[in-house]
Amino acid sequence: MAILPAYAYDTVPADEQHVTHDVTNQPPPLAPYDASDDVALLEGVRREGAGWAEADLRRLGARAGGAEAQEWGELANRHEPELRTHDRFGNRIDEVDFHPSWHQLMRVAVEEGLAGAPWADDRPGAHVARTAGGLVWGHSEAGHGCPTSMTYAAVPALRRQPELAKVYEPLLTARAYDPGLRVPTEKRGLLAGMGMTEKQGGSDVRTNTTAATPTAEPGVYTLRGHKWFTSAPMCDLFLVLAQAPGGLSCFLVPRVLPDGSRNPFRIQRLKDKLGNRSNASSEPEFDGTVAWLVGPEGQGVKTIIEMVNCTRLDCVMASATLMRRTLVEAGHHVRHRSAFGARLLDQPLMRNVLADLALESEAATTLTLRLAGAADRVSRGDTAEQGFRRLATAVGKYWVTKRGPAFTAEALECLGGNGYVEDSGMPRHYREAPLLSIWEGSGNVNALDVLRALGREPGTADALFAELGLARGADARLDAAVTRLKGLLTGASPAGARRLVEQLALTLQASLLVRHAPPAVADAFCATRLGGDWGHSFGTLPENAGVDAILERALPGGE
Repeated sequence: MAILPAYAYDTVPADEQHVTHDVTNQPPPLAPYDASDDVALLEGVRREGAGWAEADLRRLGARAGGAEAQEWGELANRHEPELRTHDRFGNRIDEVDFHPSWHQLMRVAVEEGLAGAPWADDRPGAHVARTAGGLVWGHSEAGHGCPTSMTYAAVPALRRQPELAKVYEPLLTARAYDPGLRVPTEKRGLLAGMGMTEKQGGSDVRTNTTAATPTAEPGVYTLRGHKWFTSAPMCDLFLVLAQAPGGLSCFLVPRVLPDGSRNPFRIQRLKDKLGNRSNASSEPEFDGTVAWLVGPEGQGVKTIIEMVNCTRLDCVMASATLMRRTLVEAGHHVRHRSAFGARLLDQPLMRNVLADLALESEAATTLTLRLAGAADRVSRGDTAEQGFRRLATAVGKYWVTKRGPAFTAEALECLGGNGYVEDSGMPRHYREAPLLSIWEGSGNVNALDVLRALGREPGTADALFAELGLARGADARLDAAVTRLKGLLTGASPAGARRLVEQLALTLQASLLVRHAPPAVADAFCATRLGGDWGHSFGTLPENAGVDAILERALPGGE
């Protein structure tokens, strides 16, 4: 074995030895940060009537961006839920075990009112505050937003059967996270899920084959069938579609019956999904499963559609949250990383990319809060907002969730190779993004739903154009876009539905920004999204687009 002479070591100064282990030109950890430090978010909250919630949002934002909550999110996705079909003795139990971090995330979400709580809150803006809370707390982790969303959405559907709502609504709206399968009425708070789709039909729920057989007790049925995609199977209650003698109907299915016995809810497997790994999605089988009718027989879709309207809003919210979360991550990286003699943030092309992402993020957040404002006012009896909410929610669901994957990919690219590594967190966000355009109706389903609303509910178009008219004369490009829209509506057809809905979404977003955002933001959005001065990827804003003003507004703490 050769031994190097001592002078070989003596030639390297002591202060320069082991320099390969020094870390330079890498950003510090993002956490802790304030997830509520978003000017567009806070302005929208005040504008939509929930300014009273700002202090709570700021408190929740600090917690969402804190090291503890960020670690919960990472651990809940690393240690995925596990299905236990039987106990050690062979008894069927159909339980799903979650990492403790999942329960921590859920506890905060429920206690902060992000599940059913707004339905028990008389304050105007309560639903806006809840949506804003999701935009903030969603920075921690996305998967646990599924059961809170479904719980929120179950309440208005359950109200179609007042005697059931009287029993379960106080528990669905409680701010108490009480996990574990027990008799629902003996718990401090409940979570609700939904079982709609089946393997042979997917979104075409009228082809469902799950059968509902009436029992001797009025309003009580037994179900037999198999659901294809039922998320959060550990929830206490489910709203389920099944074929009754009078047609497709909606039913309430508790996991545990009033006598304490387990209702047959046989989980065949958990889905091995692309993303959303922390959240269990399952295939349950019903075999003699006891269910209570919600709404009249044959009106299952009409009964459960209110639930879908709520969860579609939450898909828009979750996409806007992912956009903001990844924009913050990208902005943090380029502020601390240098290349070619300057910070990445000071490189003109990188500034263009970030500003373009910032425009998309603000447009998504502003639209989300406008939709939440409409939902809040409709919940309080404002019939004038019903048509707008009906159409604009489907439009927003289509477009914002479609923009999410491209946005997240571009934000990831801002980190370069660092963003492609799992421990950066960006791959998790990237995998999450496509989910939101699929759940609660894929792109085609939502685009056709817009056509259906326009054809069957003429008041929806009137409501939308009344909204767009509030910005009339403020920007010539916007006025021209509204005129084009009227022409597209005249010849609307299924084959052109996506094109129509895209133009509806962009025009609506532009009108909101023209009315509420600074001139630099509104002008750049109209020039690119409406005026055609834009390329086919992010980072192609025109050179006079006011990039500095956009970034000053968008990045936490300024530049």
